Amino acid sequence: MPKYIVEGGVPLSGRIRPAGNKNAALPIICATLLSEEPVRLENVPDIRDVRTLLELMQQLGCSVEWEGSDTVTIHAREIRISEVDRSLAARIRASILLAGPMLARVGSMLLPPPGGDVIGRRRVDTHFLAFQRLGARVETAGGYHLEADSLTGAEIFLDEPSVTATENAIMAAALARGTTRLRNAAAEPHVQDLCRMINALGGRISGIGTHVLEIEGVERLGGGSFKIGSDHIEVGSFIGLAAVTRGDIVIEDAAVEHLDSTLLAFDRLGIRCEAQGQDLRVPADQDLDIRMDLGGHIPKIDDGPWPAFPADLTSIALVVATQCRGTILIHEKMFESRMFFADKIIGMGARIVLCDPHRAVVVGPSRLYAGVMETPDIRAGMALLIAALSAEGESHMYNIQQVERGYAAIDQRLKQLGARITREDSRGD
Repeated sequence: MPKYIVEGGVPLSGRIRPAGNKNAALPIICATLLSEEPVRLENVPDIRDVRTLLELMQQLGCSVEWEGSDTVTIHAREIRISEVDRSLAARIRASILLAGPMLARVGSMLLPPPGGDVIGRRRVDTHFLAFQRLGARVETAGGYHLEADSLTGAEIFLDEPSVTATENAIMAAALARGTTRLRNAAAEPHVQDLCRMINALGGRISGIGTHVLEIEGVERLGGGSFKIGSDHIEVGSFIGLAAVTRGDIVIEDAAVEHLDSTLLAFDRLGIRCEAQGQDLRVPADQDLDIRMDLGGHIPKIDDGPWPAFPADLTSIALVVATQCRGTILIHEKMFESRMFFADKIIGMGARIVLCDPHRAVVVGPSRLYAGVMETPDIRAGMALLIAALSAEGESHMYNIQQVERGYAAIDQRLKQLGARITREDSRGD
């Protein structure tokens, strides 16, 4: 079983470039099913989730060709089947994103329940409500069986601003007859990237970046090229990493336009960043003093639908807060199991009170000590890696496949900043 061996307490310094946005790459890969022509995607993160999804695409009849480490061309000229391997689909949450484009392209899809991180209930009702509004029939016995003789544009109000449901609705509506008006839509950067990619192939989507999208269905999409934007979650992770290791890091091509809520949250923790064009510098001389609310009240960092603070960064914020002076509440509203990794940080010496499945009070700073830990999910895994890099001693991290599902070659990239991290393929303890 692979693991990381991490020696902490070393300031990290240098320049690092975030990979392409994982949460944009996955729906964009699925969206290539909408075209019969080749689509070339650049800045694709070479991570486990992407590799698994590309395997699923090949099962459906797509040709997949990598060019170098971050460019892939997908040609969905002929779709052979409308069913995917159950074991592969169970590895990733993104397998559900095949449903929308397959409905639009061939009118059917048999999909096993999706996998992914175990961070709480992740309902799929919103996806199917949108499909039904477009004219699809949905059966849920033994998986999800979707069929549609044709799809017709409709007025759709999503019962929650789900990112993946928004993406599925967009892809299904892209080839539907007529216009779809999608209200209460998610507006995250990855949703925006998907819309721009479809438009680059000849789609007609307006309202990009807002919570109301209009999708004018077209008869067909063509081929073309599209570059996926930088991953703002990786940027947030690197900000936290720089701060807790007391390093000086420049994050290149940092998608600064998507960082408003992230920078506000880190500023609340006493971390300042300097924008340098499209780069972002995190200086070494950070105060790490938690800024109290007016009247001396305990502040909080909480997540919400875009453009609020991203839920995927709450795990990072919790670990960073352990190294800051003061008290703060971390409130993760979306998933009722995501905060449960806090016990691993408490075991390293952090002072954290887990109030309930969604809220934790952190009192800092705490001296962290190395330990042996198991990675529960992608974001908690990165948070644990940050904790290990700031801790005293040598930590051993297992189940690192979870981290590598979302962060490409993270051990090698952090080594370039001076991190003392080794990847071993067996326990060897």
